Amino acid sequence: MEAVYLDESRTDEERVRDLVSKMTLEEKVSQLRYDAPAVKRLGIPSYNWWNEALHGVARAGAATVFPQAIGLAAMFDEALLEKIGDVTALEGRAKYNEAVKNEDRGLYKGITFWSPNINIFRDPRWGRGHETYGEDPCLTGRMGTAYIKGLQGNGKRFKAAACVKHFAAHSGPEKGRHSFNSVVSKKDLAETYFPAFERCVKEAGVEGVMGGYNRLNGEAACGSHHLITEILREKWGFDGYYVSDCGAIKDFHMHHGLTDTPQESAALALKSGCDLNCGAVYLHVMSAYNQGLVSEDDIDRAVTHLMMTRMRLGMFDQHTEFDEIPYEVNDCAEHHSLSLKAAEESMVLLKNDGILPLDKAKLKTVAVIGPNSDSEEILKGNYNGTATEKYTLLEGMRAVLGKDTRIFCSEGAHLYRDNVENLAEADDRIKEAVSMAMRSDVVFLCLGLNGTLEGEEGDANNSYAGADKVDLNLPESQMRLLKAVCETGTPVILLLSTGSAMAINEADEHCSAILQVWYPGQMGGLAAARLLMGEAVPSGRLPVTFYRTTEELPDFTDYSMKGRTYRYMEHEALYPFGYGLSYGDFEYSNLKAEQLETGQVKLSVEITNHSMFECDEVAEVYVRITDSELAAPGGSLADFKRIHLKAGESAAAAFILSAKAFMVVNEEGEFVFDGSAAVVTCGGSQPDGRSVELTGKTPLKLDLKLEDLKW
Repeated sequence: MEAVYLDESRTDEERVRDLVSKMTLEEKVSQLRYDAPAVKRLGIPSYNWWNEALHGVARAGAATVFPQAIGLAAMFDEALLEKIGDVTALEGRAKYNEAVKNEDRGLYKGITFWSPNINIFRDPRWGRGHETYGEDPCLTGRMGTAYIKGLQGNGKRFKAAACVKHFAAHSGPEKGRHSFNSVVSKKDLAETYFPAFERCVKEAGVEGVMGGYNRLNGEAACGSHHLITEILREKWGFDGYYVSDCGAIKDFHMHHGLTDTPQESAALALKSGCDLNCGAVYLHVMSAYNQGLVSEDDIDRAVTHLMMTRMRLGMFDQHTEFDEIPYEVNDCAEHHSLSLKAAEESMVLLKNDGILPLDKAKLKTVAVIGPNSDSEEILKGNYNGTATEKYTLLEGMRAVLGKDTRIFCSEGAHLYRDNVENLAEADDRIKEAVSMAMRSDVVFLCLGLNGTLEGEEGDANNSYAGADKVDLNLPESQMRLLKAVCETGTPVILLLSTGSAMAINEADEHCSAILQVWYPGQMGGLAAARLLMGEAVPSGRLPVTFYRTTEELPDFTDYSMKGRTYRYMEHEALYPFGYGLSYGDFEYSNLKAEQLETGQVKLSVEITNHSMFECDEVAEVYVRITDSELAAPGGSLADFKRIHLKAGESAAAAFILSAKAFMVVNEEGEFVFDGSAAVVTCGGSQPDGRSVELTGKTPLKLDLKLEDLKW
């Protein structure tokens, strides 16, 4: 107890410096692995850095399972996401405290969570896109920052340490990711791929950053001095730890052709600033040192970053404020209720011809049909915990409708095969589904995908390519089921479970209503049923664009933003980014703008709920520079706010826009003022024609002259 690193009267820097100085070279090198062994003579226990918490504590047994990240993004609710982060960290600490008591220090038992994934979902074919917060840099940065703040807390010590990934420009394809070179312009990097990372570093103080498998303009993401040292640490002020994606460093010599040996790969990563290796290449660091490829200073720098993170988590303190968090708070009823609220906020009502909300008292017979009707798999997403209470879509209907309503259920079709039963003829469940539909007042048609059809290479086994989608269409077996059920004439409500945008033109044409439920977490089925019956009101917004066709998309491997996302797309969307219907009826009025002494522009608006429902509205602000060739043609999301209004209630809302909202990015990646006029809109959607057509509402608009604004 005499060691300075245990003396809590000293600064963390002094304590870490003392700790590192007491370690031998071999001991320091041993700490650069994700599965760091104990240094018993110094009282340092073993620690496994690898843990996951994408939407709740993952891969470590029982824990509350929240909606998948793409669904959390659809909430457009920073406060709720921060609360979810706080609950996740609370459960993580509860499980960690119990594990430490039991000397269980294995994989997925720590409090360094390699979440969130803040890559931009630039192409809907990417299998891992549902791990992200969508296609927009502003939304992604804001939601990522909220989750990190919740995870890390604001105490003397971190409740848990968050880690943003995958830096940088990593968003598919999964097939070939170990050798892929992302070629990205300086403009696209600064405008699209970097902003969320910068925000999470500067505003949230994220403790960890994970590098991607890819090369970025020829340099390995986990072996780039420019990315890790010059941008992250020197330009943005990052002072946490940098970790490789798992196995990424061996790709240097095995797939990228950047090095010839494991020793050279270890040296390239370490000298570039990669502190921690998820993988086995840093087992060669001592050999690299003996060959003169790395210095002890290189090793000291990395181990100092790692020990500082452990210090910030309180691992070398005699006591922290989190040590008494009991195991009983994990996976509790209160947290399940929060998961239900998140699921309700996350689901997006894409179409409603007036059939919703349903009056359950009038429903005598309903049919729940489709391969996802009783699927537990769709509740999970990926990187998930184990739910101990869960509601499939069918179970949710049963819970809400009760015993007075007869519920038919049929799988209708296999998720992707031609038949449900092996050896049976093709479409062996369609006639059963049709018979049920014809006898029902309404059909709940449960279609889509799951995490085994879109996901990460190695985790997902699909009929496509390396866990990505080859197109935006539903599997043909499901399309035949959709057609047959709609032809019965019974009203059809589509419940679409996917983690990405689909081209569902036929469903849009033939279904009475469409609810995008994503991968909604353990309470998803109950949330969907409550929304459909009017016990809760839909309020989610799309964090991605739903395109009409696969053919309009640029090549999947092209990282240019031209033709991609709402900001640069060249065709009309089926369902635009930021779109979502409600049972509420919201009117925006009296939009004003004033420039504050700080230089920021303050917008004020009044929002009135004219409906009979007490519900939430998501107000969105977009800025478009009208006369600059450098500006995004579709404008950009600049601010958003979720507002709760009682029936008939009005409330004032204010938005603060920084100078950056009125700047554009030039070809050198610099934010500059260019152009003389800006259009600022405020409403429940984008101001594009398709959103106006779908919602029947036109956002309010202000024309601003940039020369009148003083920066």
